[in-house]
Amino acid sequence: MVTTTRKTNELAPLRAPLIAGGGTALLFAAGVGLIALFGDPAGRPPLARGELGALPQPELRAEIEHAPEDAHAQPVRFAGEDTTGQDDGHEDEVSLAGVNDGFDPPQSSHGSDPADAEARHAAAVNPYALTPAPISGLTEDGPSGPLPVIGPDGQRPDSAYARPFHADPEAPIIAVIIGGMGLNRAVTEEAIDTLPPEVSLSFAPYSRDLQTWVDRARAAGHEVLIEMPMEPYDYPNNDPGPHTLLADATETENARRLAWVMSQTTGYFAVMNYLGARSSTAGSPFEATLRRIEDRGVAFIHDGNGRRAAIETAGHNAGARFTIADRILDEDPSPRSIDDRLLTLEALALQNGSSLGAGFAYPATVDQVADWARSLETRGYVLAPASAVLARRNAEEGGETATHTADAGGHH
Repeated sequence: MVTTTRKTNELAPLRAPLIAGGGTALLFAAGVGLIALFGDPAGRPPLARGELGALPQPELRAEIEHAPEDAHAQPVRFAGEDTTGQDDGHEDEVSLAGVNDGFDPPQSSHGSDPADAEARHAAAVNPYALTPAPISGLTEDGPSGPLPVIGPDGQRPDSAYARPFHADPEAPIIAVIIGGMGLNRAVTEEAIDTLPPEVSLSFAPYSRDLQTWVDRARAAGHEVLIEMPMEPYDYPNNDPGPHTLLADATETENARRLAWVMSQTTGYFAVMNYLGARSSTAGSPFEATLRRIEDRGVAFIHDGNGRRAAIETAGHNAGARFTIADRILDEDPSPRSIDDRLLTLEALALQNGSSLGAGFAYPATVDQVADWARSLETRGYVLAPASAVLARRNAEEGGETATHTADAGGHH
């Protein structure tokens, strides 16, 4: 039995809670551990699409022991059978307590490419479907694969890939982002299929068949984000993976890691942090990262994990299109706690005109958000994609009337 420890809370005082607590760090830690088993995902051909077939039976199991709230760490134990000399054709998987399906390890996906036809067929019959990615003129070759770029006509990926949204400018709007997509097949499928298309989905860059998932999400009407692993205060004990942007890394190294993250898929309108309380407050290095994201015409959304004032200063200094989530929905991933956070989003939207919540790919989070959204309109609120909240806030800061269109990424 091998025992590893991942801290669930950043060590410095934070303005907002960590997204999804220890379960979030576990999924990325598990993904990183599986890299050692299956190889560095940097070697995987970018934009790999693969058929999402039946899952093999898990041979590894992660058991989470939830510690008291004041504890600094949670033990994660990987206990697997001795399969020496055995090869049943199945791959090792990790499953989490409370999650009925393991997630696929990052690895190469070769062969047929069913996602293109599937996404385009769905776009033809689903009125909510978004234009399949990539959109012509919005990518260029990078060292690890295609990178987003502002088109020759000035079209930006953050508008082209955003979900179109039109609403009364006086109506209070609420957006929700569910992160950690792609790590767990069952929860990812449930989120894509059952959440309203206005809910935005954020995908982990280490996900297997990442482009396939993004294609499916967009075909169902969800705009997507890509998650950028960033250094927490207790790094490397809390390690977001081999492509983590570090506060003390050289500008060249962080630029290389950012390029890797941004080239793992196409069709996202924004980059979102994963962890990063330390690197988000690093000043100039963080500003340089935001400037590179902005130069590619991509927005940035922060989950609020860190000092809000420092994040805002970096965003403004970089000239970035950015916003910060108001609440983490599932620091305590219990239905009652999630419901309380959703009610807080309603109050904030009524007070400020808009609110933005961020959650993780827990089954409870997906279920509670889906239930909450069904009656939201009857209470006088409008469910909006995250890009719409971003657009409204940026317009309000500029003293303009908020409008939000994405013709190239619009409905069919």
